[in-house]
Amino acid sequence: MMNLHLYDTKSKTKKSLAPQEQRISLYVCGPTVYDRAHLGNARSVVVFDMLFRLLTHTHPDVCYVRNITDIDDKIIQAAHYNQESIHDLTQRTLGFFHHDMDALHAWRPTHEPRATDHVQDMIHLISTLIDKGYAYIVADHVMFHVKHMSHYGSLSGRSLDTQQAGARVAVDAHKRDPHDFVLWKPSHDGEPGWESPWGWGRPGWHIECSAMSHAFLPLPLTIHGGGQDLIFPHHENEQAQSCCGFDVPELAHIWMHNGILTVDGVKMAKSLNNFITVSDALKRWPGEVIRWVLLSAHYRQPLDWTESKLAQAKKNLDRLYEALTYISDKEPADPPQPPQPILSALYDDLNTPQAFKALFAQVNAVNQAADSDERTRRAQDVLASARLMGFAHHTPQAWFQGKTTSKSLESHALSAQEIEQHIEDREKARRYKDFTKADAVRQHLESQGIILEDRHGKTTWKRR
Repeated sequence: MMNLHLYDTKSKTKKSLAPQEQRISLYVCGPTVYDRAHLGNARSVVVFDMLFRLLTHTHPDVCYVRNITDIDDKIIQAAHYNQESIHDLTQRTLGFFHHDMDALHAWRPTHEPRATDHVQDMIHLISTLIDKGYAYIVADHVMFHVKHMSHYGSLSGRSLDTQQAGARVAVDAHKRDPHDFVLWKPSHDGEPGWESPWGWGRPGWHIECSAMSHAFLPLPLTIHGGGQDLIFPHHENEQAQSCCGFDVPELAHIWMHNGILTVDGVKMAKSLNNFITVSDALKRWPGEVIRWVLLSAHYRQPLDWTESKLAQAKKNLDRLYEALTYISDKEPADPPQPPQPILSALYDDLNTPQAFKALFAQVNAVNQAADSDERTRRAQDVLASARLMGFAHHTPQAWFQGKTTSKSLESHALSAQEIEQHIEDREKARRYKDFTKADAVRQHLESQGIILEDRHGKTTWKRR
C-alpha cells in the first residue's frame, strides 16, 4: 500500500504517513457555537472529514478530536442580545451544527470535547506555564511571555522582529511585550467565570485547544488541522503553550490548513455579512451537492462559491447516480475496495479534484462496458469510490425523485403519488394500444419537469 503524503504548513513540504503507523491522532479546531454555521465553516468540516475517512480506510486506529468552543466573548454577546442563558444558546447552536454537518454527510469525530468541561485542565496548564517562567500575572490577567519561547513564529513564519505590534492581538498597557497574549482574564459582573488562583475569570481562546488536545491525545499529535486563518495567531500561540507547558519539541508532526471560502473573491465571513448558512443552502440543494462543491478545489486553495458550481455539481452527481442504477438491489451492501487511481489521488495530499477525475473515468467505464456483468462490476467500483469520498448515501430512485433535500416535497408541482398515478394511466393506455394517450401522459409529465425512462419492461421517473 502507498504512503499517504500530506502538506505540512510548518515545513512547507509534503510529509509521509506510512500505513504501518498504528496510532493516528487528528485534532481539528471546531466551531464557536453562537450562531448557525456558514459554508466557510463547513468547508473545514468537510475537508477534514475527507481526511478522517481516508485515514480510517488506510490505518487501523485513528482518533479524531474536534473541540467545541462554548465560552467566548461572541457567545456572551449573543446570549445577552437574545436574552437567554449561555447554556441554552450553546446547546441549541450545537444541535444546529450537528444537524447541518450530518446533512453534509460528515462523520462525527471520535471525541468532541466542550471547553467548559475542561477549564480545570486549562487552569493546571496555565499554572505550569507560570511555574516554568513562560507566563506572568498582571492586573488579574495571566499573560504568555512570547519572548521566553525561542522558536515562537516557526509555524507562521513570522519572526517577532517582523511582526507588527497589535496585528490581530490587542496591545494592552499591562503587557510586558505587545506580542504577549492572554491565558486567563477576569470576568465582570454578569459574565461566566470560574474560581482560579488568579481570581474569578475565564480562559483565553488559545489555551482551550492546548488543554483539550492533551486531554485526549498523546503529544505530539500526528496531524493538527484547521483553516488557514487560524495559522496566526491561534495555532502559533497554541503551539507555544503546548511545547512550553508539556515539554514537547513540537505540537504536531503535520500541520494542515484548508483554504478560505470566498464570495466574489472576498472571504465569506459573518463580520462582512456576505455569508450563506449551511441551513439556507440545504433548503435549495441536497447535502451531497454542497459537499461536492466544497471538495471541488484542492483543500489548500481558495474556493469561490457560485451558483454555477452548485448546478454543475448536481449534474455530476446525476451522472454518478445514473451509473449506480446498474447495481441490483440484491448486490452486496458493502462495495469492493476503491480502485487504485482514486486512492493514488487522495494519497497525494488529499487531491480531491484529481480524485473526481478518476471517479468519472470509472463512470465512463460503466457506460462503455461490453455486457451487463462488466457494467455491474464497474458500477461497484463507482460506488466504492463515491462512498470513500462521502457520496452515494441514497438510492438512485430517491436521488432522481428529489427525496434528498430538506425542502418539503409539497413544493413540487406533482407529488410522488400523483406521478405514480400518471405512470399507471400511461401503462394502461399502452396495454390497450392507445399510444396517443400514452404519449400525452409523457408530455404532460415532461412539462412538469418529470422524465420517464423505460428500461427492461419497467418505467422509472426522475425530476429534471
